[in-house]
Amino acid sequence: MSITRRQLLFSGSSAIGGAALASLLSRPSSAATDFPARAKKVIFMFQSGAPSQIETFDPKPGLTSLFGTELPESVRGGQRLAQTGMQGTLPVAPSVFGATQRGQSGLLIGDIVPHMAGIADRLCVIRSMNTEAINHEPAGTMLQTGAEQAGRPSMGSWISYGLGSLSDNLPTFMVLLSRNYDPIAQPVYPRLWSSAFLPARHEGVKLRAGREQVLFLDDRTRLPAEHRRKVTDAVQALDRAHFGETRDPELERRIDGYELAFKMQTSVPELVDLKDEPAATFDMYGPDSRNPGSYAANCLLARRLVQRGVRFVQLYHRGWDHHYALPTEIARSCRETDQASAALIEDLARHGLLEDTLVIWGGEFGRTVYSQGQLTAGSYGRDHHPRCFSMWLAGAGVKAGHAHGVTDDFSYNIVQDPVHVHDLHATILHLLGIDHLRLTFPFQGRQLRLTDVAGQVVNGILA
Repeated sequence: MSITRRQLLFSGSSAIGGAALASLLSRPSSAATDFPARAKKVIFMFQSGAPSQIETFDPKPGLTSLFGTELPESVRGGQRLAQTGMQGTLPVAPSVFGATQRGQSGLLIGDIVPHMAGIADRLCVIRSMNTEAINHEPAGTMLQTGAEQAGRPSMGSWISYGLGSLSDNLPTFMVLLSRNYDPIAQPVYPRLWSSAFLPARHEGVKLRAGREQVLFLDDRTRLPAEHRRKVTDAVQALDRAHFGETRDPELERRIDGYELAFKMQTSVPELVDLKDEPAATFDMYGPDSRNPGSYAANCLLARRLVQRGVRFVQLYHRGWDHHYALPTEIARSCRETDQASAALIEDLARHGLLEDTLVIWGGEFGRTVYSQGQLTAGSYGRDHHPRCFSMWLAGAGVKAGHAHGVTDDFSYNIVQDPVHVHDLHATILHLLGIDHLRLTFPFQGRQLRLTDVAGQVVNGILA
């Protein structure tokens, strides 16, 4: 009889290795934190394609007088360019949108996001984010997993592994993708919410728009719940017996999956049924919130998820890759996301959830101050720019009405308080009560972690 490599590992001839691996696979996620947590839950609103910081959260009004002038070489500093390497000139393109100081904090925010600007006193804007990757795929993977190359667990999976679940009936980590209306938008791949080498139970579960929110969850047999419980128990008993013989971790995944699916057959239909939401809530999120799969509807669902104990909610909205006709295209993206993003913060606060929920908004990198393609008085494009970009956080444990980090007059280089992606991850874990140096998992001969071999907590943004 032939046996697999995995079976050999767990056979008597490999008892020590088998016992060690079995112990590792059965390790429960511990809810114990390294120090008191400020946050218990996270909502990450990822704006895929990279919003321009100059139009939104790092406005540079002084650029108006520099319209069409060449970006000084002393500012560029020989930086490699993503798509404009063969462009003859790099003319400065001021934003065509105004910017206003908002709230008691006086945060300068672009007028193109009036709803988010309206909650300026709740926002902690980081203007000095930076990364190494200059193209979408590695930069987006870096922001989601802490590494540019695919194959690492998502941040949501790490947090699930480190803290465990707050809900008996829903996954610890759930994913919501907006319906996409941009035919050339950057793709979003399931590996971005994968658990990779972590136990499979920590993988993100995607909610789909439409009748079947989770594939294969619908009970088409229409059996009574007590009958389905008996069937599930019988299947799990067989799987546990088989696992005792083979120690196949895939069986653990099946056992966990059957049990969670049984519970979700009841919890998910109630979750996505919005008929109990008052009309005022839909008005707050905007008219799109009544359209399943829209960004606005997903923001409302995100509140309902954390309200029911989901620990990490990941939203993806595509369409921010504005290389050409930026004024027209970014206006569309802001119309799709601005009102609902702000409404989510206010809705969380109204339900008493913002006190222990950390909300994050941003893309994988920023955009260049110079125009990609032809620059006119009313139109221009912007190339990729990893040296500096803006993100904002709100909620549990972060300073409200605060701007951290300073960029130069061109929003091209950081001149004060840089924050690398690894630093952001370390800070998020810190707010959850986790020491990022201690949240590790053995893989391929190393103790791997979300922050790799770097990362410093950004104390300057902590309340």
